Amino acid sequence: MSTTPSPSAPASLPAPVPTVPEASLPVREHRYDIDVIRLLCSVGVIVSHAGATFLDAAGRKASGGAPAYWTGLFADSLGRFAVPTFFAIAGWAALVGAPPKDGARLRQRMVRLLVPLAVWTALYLLWGRWRGTNDGPIGDLALDSLFASVRPAYHIWYLYAYIPLIMALALIPMMRAGKRPWGVAAVLLAVAAAPTLAGDLSRVTDWDVPRFGWSFGAYQVIYAVLGALLIAAPAGAFGRRRLPWLLLAAGSLVAVIAYQHRIHYVIPNASLAIALLTGGFVLSLHRVRLPDRFRPVVSRLVDATFGVYLVHVMFEDVVAGRLVRADVGWPATVALFLVVSAAITVLSFAAVLLWRRIGLARLLG
Repeated sequence: MSTTPSPSAPASLPAPVPTVPEASLPVREHRYDIDVIRLLCSVGVIVSHAGATFLDAAGRKASGGAPAYWTGLFADSLGRFAVPTFFAIAGWAALVGAPPKDGARLRQRMVRLLVPLAVWTALYLLWGRWRGTNDGPIGDLALDSLFASVRPAYHIWYLYAYIPLIMALALIPMMRAGKRPWGVAAVLLAVAAAPTLAGDLSRVTDWDVPRFGWSFGAYQVIYAVLGALLIAAPAGAFGRRRLPWLLLAAGSLVAVIAYQHRIHYVIPNASLAIALLTGGFVLSLHRVRLPDRFRPVVSRLVDATFGVYLVHVMFEDVVAGRLVRADVGWPATVALFLVVSAAITVLSFAAVLLWRRIGLARLLG
């Protein structure tokens, strides 16, 4: 069909723009390998934290109960890939997989993170009061939690770093899309200046200003950026064989165990051994094909992983607090660890699937 205007048409009218059929638009590939990685990371966090309870039961030394110590040390080290991998996936999602193109989309993501964080902060403060583990008045702890200077549960530190990191990474795709996200930039400037401002305000006024803990470190940015590079790479970019990457992960795990036993517990996430363990884990599953029959179940479980991360410490307190012991032999300790880890995992996923079914996902994750 000709697009030349007819003689009777005003010359200023633009020519019709051919439309692209909807079927010809590119369809974003769903990365089921990332679903598998996320699911294993969620379980890895539980395994690592369960292992830590066995280490604590042994007093973090082999003389306090060798079976509990070594079982706990192995499990704690085994799950150390999980949090760095979560940062890697966050980098891929923000920069490649589902980059926010404007401030509205970023705000939606922030709401999906901040609302559950606020709810679980309140729940863990109440949980600590009920169990008698809070180390101060609940009102003071709530204020300190707002500034991230006190964590109502130890694992929530991750969100205090994850949320500002996602905001910083989101600036890149938004600027590439032609946006000028001044509001996001202003929030990030406030986050960067707040620790100094809080300290200065405390010195000038003698007020007890809480330390400002919303921040991320260099290693978290690097895991996010390198993770985006690794995960976005095409199939076969790192070779067709997965065995070398599995061996790298296994060798790095041995190094992590040795470090935690001989040098320092807890090993920093910025450690080279952790970086190699994380890289070996991610690359061993890079672009792996998930059979069709498993996809619905995996997708459903993956949707629950954020909630599982938030709730599992409650079940850990209950299950591990009642069952973990350091005065039993090897067979009983290994069996006990498997039971504790499985119980926390099953209870956590069951709870999340239940509250998502009754419509509480926006509140609880």
